[in-house]
Amino acid sequence: MLEKILIKQIYLPIIYIIIGYIAYKVITKVFLVGINHRQSMLEPSSYNYKKMETFKVLIRNIIRAVVFILVGLSILPVFGIDITSVLAGLGIVSAVLALSLQDILKDFFGGLTIIFENQFALGDTIEINGFKGEVIQIGLKSTRIRNYEGQVKILANRNITEVINFSDSYSMAIVDVSVSYEDNLEHVEEVLNDLAKELSDKIKELKGPIEVLGVQDLASSSVVYRLAGKTVSMEQYGVQRQIKREIKLKFDEENIKIPYNQIEVHNNGK
Repeated sequence: MLEKILIKQIYLPIIYIIIGYIAYKVITKVFLVGINHRQSMLEPSSYNYKKMETFKVLIRNIIRAVVFILVGLSILPVFGIDITSVLAGLGIVSAVLALSLQDILKDFFGGLTIIFENQFALGDTIEINGFKGEVIQIGLKSTRIRNYEGQVKILANRNITEVINFSDSYSMAIVDVSVSYEDNLEHVEEVLNDLAKELSDKIKELKGPIEVLGVQDLASSSVVYRLAGKTVSMEQYGVQRQIKREIKLKFDEENIKIPYNQIEVHNNGK
């Protein structure tokens, strides 16, 4: 008799856990079928794709929590614990927990607000309280952001009140290039316009053509031209580097001088 009780207490919890795991996988798959189908029709870099990815994480977390509670309640009777008394006491416990866990509940609803109000999604570049980085995790309690130095900041969802989202729109790549006063400006403008058209088709991160805006400044030793183009959010720095490299190569071909500071050294008055 004792052996049967021991076997029951050992194997039944394992069976319930296995059933719970299988149920979690099946229920999650059923819930995510429609989302996965819609997501497959979107570009991975699009905002709606990232929003659905975030929503999938939230659904998994909720289903996992529900299954965990149900499996726990199923295992209790195996050890002789009366569930009815447990459930009856849940009302009082819930009231106590609601008071003691107010911050956790605020975090939970804060997470729901972030997702349903489209404040940001996984993969977005955002800034909160002066900390700027990529959203790497949105949980039921907190959000994790990683900056470009690899530092990760963990923020309670209830404390996220003001967000700057750099992924909602486009960024601007702006390049200023200097040429010598001795160069023919009409020739310079022709070269820049031709190069802008060429790069507009070549650089995939652009969201529109590169424009030569004209003379930006008449500096002490150079004429400064400005080029600008819309890019995919937060890709402007890489685009600027590509444009600058191509300008240098093109100017070398066309014998257009880029002024630079020179130092004249005198030796013994010579």
